[in-house]
Amino acid sequence: MTARVVIQTEDFSVSKVLDQLRAGDLRVGAICSFVGTVRDTRLLSGNAADEIVSMALEHYPGMTESAIEAMIDEAHQRFDFYQAHVIHRVGELKPSDQIVLVAVSSAHRGESFKACEFLMDYLKTQAPFWKKEATPEGAKWVDARVSDDEALSRWGIQSRNRG
Repeated sequence: MTARVVIQTEDFSVSKVLDQLRAGDLRVGAICSFVGTVRDTRLLSGNAADEIVSMALEHYPGMTESAIEAMIDEAHQRFDFYQAHVIHRVGELKPSDQIVLVAVSSAHRGESFKACEFLMDYLKTQAPFWKKEATPEGAKWVDARVSDDEALSRWGIQSRNRG
């Protein structure tokens, strides 16, 4: 696999990435992956929801890749896995489009699960992406969610999103 981190506008093939993680490495006994997609609604509070028409993701080229590479290095310090691969899309996306893929290979499933979850929690709060959701009422920038910050805190990491 050539790059651990890819930021792109195009869609991606999950099976292709999983095949690459396994290719020629007979030590691999587990691959865990997470695919995030664009929902058609966003819960506001209680049962209220906004319809999502589209989502636009922006980033700083170079800085984003470096930040995610550092996240993978941090995961390697915590978990015993062979490879991790992160693909994150930018640009305009529609409901049901794939946004992100995190895939991790290891000898055993437990390490792959933990590393994949850690990387996803880290991505949701620490990666330099900016998200704007378009609804029938107009577009609005999306703030970090408290629940995402709480997920990251399970790993002993304080989110930079809040004081």
